[in-house]
Amino acid sequence: MNHHTKKIAGVLFTSVLLLFAAAWLPSGKSKSKAASASALPANDEQNNNSMQAMFNQGRQIFRYDTFGDEDFWGGTLHLHQAIAGEKLGGVGPGVSPKAALSVGLKVDADALPASLVEQIKAGKVNLDDPATTLALLKLNSVVGVTGVFDKQGKLEGMGIQCALCHSTVDDSFAPGIGHRLDGWPNRDLNVGVIVSLAPNLQPVADLLGVDMPTVKKVLTSWGPGKYDAELNQDGKAFQPNGKSAATLLPAAYGLAGVNDATYTGWGSVTYWNAYVANTQMHGKGAFSEPRLTVAQFPVVSKSHYNQVRNSDDEITSKLGALQFYQLGIPAPKPPDGSFNKEEAAQGKVLFSGKANCARCHVPNLYTEPGSSLHTPEEIGIDDFHASRSPTKMYRTTPLRGLWSHQKGGFYHDGRFQTLDEVVAHYDQHFKLQLTDQQKKDLVEFLKSL
Repeated sequence: MNHHTKKIAGVLFTSVLLLFAAAWLPSGKSKSKAASASALPANDEQNNNSMQAMFNQGRQIFRYDTFGDEDFWGGTLHLHQAIAGEKLGGVGPGVSPKAALSVGLKVDADALPASLVEQIKAGKVNLDDPATTLALLKLNSVVGVTGVFDKQGKLEGMGIQCALCHSTVDDSFAPGIGHRLDGWPNRDLNVGVIVSLAPNLQPVADLLGVDMPTVKKVLTSWGPGKYDAELNQDGKAFQPNGKSAATLLPAAYGLAGVNDATYTGWGSVTYWNAYVANTQMHGKGAFSEPRLTVAQFPVVSKSHYNQVRNSDDEITSKLGALQFYQLGIPAPKPPDGSFNKEEAAQGKVLFSGKANCARCHVPNLYTEPGSSLHTPEEIGIDDFHASRSPTKMYRTTPLRGLWSHQKGGFYHDGRFQTLDEVVAHYDQHFKLQLTDQQKKDLVEFLKSL
């Protein structure tokens, strides 16, 4: 083969390679777009659609479903009458928007019509009038509260949702008014004071076996951001030191991978949803808990919360989607500038090193995979709240998003007001001998999670 023939053959061979590449390899934007837009396998697409539908359904349940608890809050306690006030067919002075905001109730700004927003900005809306509160309820804008109105517009009942205690707002419009923040504990919410307004608290008094002044004393002792989810089981309203037995409202975000959902490890996320919906919100569902024995929980002999069955069950079928939504809410990331990055980096080393926090708060879950329960002695505190649970233990609290719920303090009852106090407690209890700077570094790391 001469030189000229070899050259022609080389060109032909190169052309064939180029044609082959063009046929089999993606090139250009159109090919990339086509590849990325290719349909998923049928089963994967079905799973994706199911996932999105369940998440949306769970969000709707979390925000707006009362589980039929209107029969209790409106029908039994008549709390709606106190909200409306005497002039609007209720009792007493009523609850104005200013009063509602002062006890921690929040308003969803996204539920407000643009015209109303402009009127509020212009000062043309009377925030001292209970009628304005009823107007907000009609718009379904009060976070976690549903008003039931008759055809004439009179408030004739009310119910509550999960979002009442486990959502807040970002205050983007005004303090207490803004976009929803689902999963964030409402540490401004004074549940006890709100419930104490109910005209008929006699059923509560009868259940606990006390008089009405005692019921009001207990409810008003809780304070902002606290609630007692065991009171109607064991009747223990106060600690031996005289302080309220109520605990801080916990976060409902960042729970993916977390097994024990409560401070004392009663059960998983879906267990606690069923417990709260049936025994605390007083919805209509089913709940079974043989550990609620009369010996430890004497009030259960009257409440029968160890075995709940309602023929018109409005809870059980919703537990799956509700759990799915909560597991899908990520822990919020700390804002820029909210912690010292250099000190946090040193704290991260200490967390898994000298301080050995990671032996229980395992990264990156920051609680213990599987069981996370410890005796009171192990963590160096009293056993009062542990003794109120079937486990008689405390769980390892998940730390992700810790920065966002510092109001009200830390631990189950807020006994430590700051993260500095938490670190100091463990430094002393475990004899870590941390320097002041090391303690500071650990705090900055905790704020960075």
